[in-house]
Formats: sequence, C-alpha cells, structure tokens
Amino acid sequence: MKKPLVLIVLATLSMSAFADMFAVFREEDGSTRWQYVANTSASVLILTLLIVLIFLIRAHLRSMRSNRALTEIKATLEDRVAHRTAVLQETTGQLQEREAYIASIVNSMPVMLIGLDQQLNITQWNQKAEEITGRPFKDVIGKNLWDAYAAITLTQEQVKSVLAEGETLTLKHAQRGQYSFDITLYPLTSHKDTGLVILISDVTKQVNAENKLAERDKVSAMGELASAMAYDISLPMQTILSRVTNARQEIESTEVELGDVKDFLLQEVETVRLSAHQATAIAQNLLDLASSHRDTKQLADVPPIMDRSIALATDLFTDADSLAFKHINIRRNYASPLPQIPCFPTELEQVFIRLMRNSFYALNSKTWDDNNKPWINIEIGEFYDSLWIKIEHNGKCLSATEQLDIFQPFFAITNHESTCPVEQRLSYSYFIITEHHRGQMAVTSDEQHGTCFNIQLAMS
Repeated sequence: MKKPLVLIVLATLSMSAFADMFAVFREEDGSTRWQYVANTSASVLILTLLIVLIFLIRAHLRSMRSNRALTEIKATLEDRVAHRTAVLQETTGQLQEREAYIASIVNSMPVMLIGLDQQLNITQWNQKAEEITGRPFKDVIGKNLWDAYAAITLTQEQVKSVLAEGETLTLKHAQRGQYSFDITLYPLTSHKDTGLVILISDVTKQVNAENKLAERDKVSAMGELASAMAYDISLPMQTILSRVTNARQEIESTEVELGDVKDFLLQEVETVRLSAHQATAIAQNLLDLASSHRDTKQLADVPPIMDRSIALATDLFTDADSLAFKHINIRRNYASPLPQIPCFPTELEQVFIRLMRNSFYALNSKTWDDNNKPWINIEIGEFYDSLWIKIEHNGKCLSATEQLDIFQPFFAITNHESTCPVEQRLSYSYFIITEHHRGQMAVTSDEQHGTCFNIQLAMS
C-alpha cells in the first residue's frame, strides 16, 4: 500500500513542476506572454542552429581532411599501381624477349629438336624438324611422336628407358656412303613432368670428312708401300732383262752347232725375258696405283680408259705354261655416243685391270679346244642417268660363297669359312667404285651364263 502512494505523490509533484515551467510565459492575470514566448523560441532556435552549424562545420572539416587523405591515398595507390604495372610490363616484355630469344636459338639450331612429355606427346618441334618431316609445329603439338613422325629411328622402349633411368642415351644411325646421324636423348630434371628432349644431328659431312682423311692416310701409306715395292722389283728385273738379252745375243752369235740344245736355250731365255718384262709391267702398274687417287674428279670418256686397261692387261697377264691374255677373244660393245662422266680415270683403269686379271685367271683355270675358246665380253652403255659397264667371261664360275666374299677385305669377319683367296678378291676395286665414285658394283655367276661383273656409275 505504501509503494502506490509514493508513486502518486511523485506524479503529482512532477505535474506541478511541469506546470510551473511554463509560468514564465504567463502574465499575472494568467494570459500568455506571446512576445516573450517568441523571443525565447527565437533564441532557442538560434542557439540550436548555432550548435548544428558548429557540428556541420566540424563535420565538413573532418570530411575535407578525409577527402584530402583519400586523395593522397588514391594518388599513392595510382602511383603504386602505375609502378607495378610498369614493372609487370617490363617483366612481361623481358619474358617475351627471352622467350623469343630462346625460340630463335631453338629454331636456328642446325639439328632436329623434339621435346616430349611423360606421355611421349610432342611439346617442342623446331624449324629443322619441320624441314625434315614436312610437318609444321601446329600440326604435331600434343600428338604422340610416332603418330606425328613414324619414320623416326627410335623405339618407344628406348625413350621410356631414358625417362625411367634418367640417364642420357646416345645412338648412331647411318647408311654407308649416304647419311649418318647422331641421336641424343636426355631427360629434363628441373621438373618432374617436363619429360625429355631428342636431338638428331646430321653428321654426314663430318663423318665423310673424317673418312676421307682416314682414307687419305691409308692411300698414302699404300702408295708409299706400292712405290717401294715397285722400286725394289724393278731393280732386279732390269738386271735380269739385261743379262737375258746379253745371253741371247751370245747364244745366237755362237758358231758352235748345238742343234736342239740351242733352240731349247733360246726358248728358255725368251721365257725368262717375257717374265721379266711382265714383272716390269707389274712394277709400273704399282707405281701408277700409288699415284692414282686425286682430290678432285675430272670429266673423262670411259671407253678409252677401258681400252688402255685392256692394253695394259695384255702386257701384265701371261702364263708361260698356258694361256696369254693376248690370245683371249676380247669383244667390245660400246654404245655411241656416250657422255663423259666425273671420275678418277687412273682409279677406274685400276678397277678394270683388276677385273681383267680376275677374268684371266678364271679363264686360265679351264681347258679349251677349237670348239670352245676363251672370250671376254665388254659392254658400256647409258641407262637413264647412269653409265653401265658389263665385263663378262666364260671361264671358271664363282661359287655362291665366293660371290659373297669377293668384294670383302681378306680379313673381314664372316660367319662362314672363306673359299675366295686374297689374290682373287676385289675389295679395293669395290671401294673405289662405291666410295670414290658413289656407284654400285655386283657380280653374277653360273655355269649356263658365265660370270658377269656389273658396274653402275653416276653421270653427274
């Protein structure tokens, strides 16, 4: 009961105070003092406006300070953005220049470069690769290597082994007298998924130069040996010829009748003289062989070279107890006209002499009669862009094994026992035709058609 009473008293006092607050606006008679109300209201309003204005001015000042700060921040940010943009553009430009520089290096490389990922798909393909394969980079990017370039002389097992083992692999691929390539495969270790790079270098010119240098050394050594042998042979041969000539003159001039003994002595002296003459011709041929090779080819007609070879073979090949080369029927069948070809004439002469020698001893291994006489058939003709030379004889045929061995060096390793002796081999002749003249040489032999050596020489 006490609490509600207290509340009622407080409310009464509050209303009384509120009523007294407006007493200043009333006259003593209870009327309103409007002038005072107006002045008071205007004063209060003016004070309120001043306070609001003060707050507005302060807010404006703060706003200006904030705007200046924002402007400064904006300018700073723009400068930073401009600086970072310039740095980024410079970095991008440098990266593009480096990328272009690296691409220029890769495309300027004289070797074929192929990049592969872990799945053996192409990631790099330089300009040399485009030239060799005929396929542009855009057509092969992302494709399997063997789908893009099926002719490559690599197997997937070789490439996978390099990826698995992480070791460089070097291979050689060559065709004698035509081309030679070095193939290098090496993995990229900077990143796990970068794969490997394949480099294919055409080293044909380098290999040919090295082979030519080695060949020149061999030819020089052989020439020196041949010259020494020819000199050593020629000295005693000259002595023999001189003594035999003197002996014959003494026998012919003697007045003693020796009858059959004199004829026998003259025959024997003539045999020795012919043999000595033959040995001298052999020595001269060795000297010609020693000086046969030259650095540059020259245009020459092949028929005159063949004729000189036949004439020289007539002096060289004589069996005192059997056949002489001059007794063999030589059939010449030369097409006309025939173009000149670039060659080493003396070397071709040596080849033809060796073939005549081989034919002579094959003919000398058979027995002849009036119905079956020895012959050598020589044909020279033109076929498309090549000159074909055929030397055929009806002497002893070559076995299948001899046909395999006749163009091989005597010490060549074969999987069968050789039946072709060294004096009958034509390895050096084959070397002259195939290596020095970039031609072809082959032999066929059977009882029905005889033995035929075929030579093909390019006309340019």
